[in-house]
Amino acid sequence: MHITQLNRECLLHLFSFLDKNSRKSLAETCHKLLEVFQDPILWSSLNFSSPVELKKRNFLLGPALKYLSICWYSERVKVCNIEDWMKNNFQKDFCNRHENTVTDFLLEVGNRCPNLLSLTLSGCGHVTDDCLLLLLRNCPSLKTLKLENCVRITDRTLEAVTLYGGSLQTLHVDFCRNITQPGLERVREKCPSVVLRAERSANMIPDSKPEKKFLLEKSSRKLVQL
Repeated sequence: MHITQLNRECLLHLFSFLDKNSRKSLAETCHKLLEVFQDPILWSSLNFSSPVELKKRNFLLGPALKYLSICWYSERVKVCNIEDWMKNNFQKDFCNRHENTVTDFLLEVGNRCPNLLSLTLSGCGHVTDDCLLLLLRNCPSLKTLKLENCVRITDRTLEAVTLYGGSLQTLHVDFCRNITQPGLERVREKCPSVVLRAERSANMIPDSKPEKKFLLEKSSRKLVQL
């Protein structure tokens, strides 16, 4: 029996064992397999190991998506997580090449995947509060939000959780240096049922230029003297 003689249910089951690239390669062999590839049922879960993968046309975004993970563990992640004012020209050029890649992708998810249940982001140094606010607002069923080493995330995301995270059960904001202790306390106060974890976040030094820190310290000393 040829593979195309199998019914749709069997083909979907076979496709479910393949990774994104293999599914795409198989779909390019004939129209029937392409139709199976394009079936939303096949795309309830997506896992990416780098921003580059987000640009490939080897997956389908739609209402069926429930579990999404973008985890970038490359050494290059360290470059993106450096404070912008500390980057040299080479580092800035590297970051500019993919600065909006993850954010643009997540904006699509927010607009096209309202049934998302779980989102995990690790090493996504360019993701912003605005992006996560849209996701929380447009994905009311979101139960799990795990953020690790997402350095641009601030207390604005935590505030969005208190406003739109009605279904949220688990929130991790590990190694997110611009998260503060007051922001975490507000989540604990407003959302007591949420399992909150913030490893090394509120104790890290937030982004600000040295001269800004100096001016703040100088102003504080003047207030004390008065």
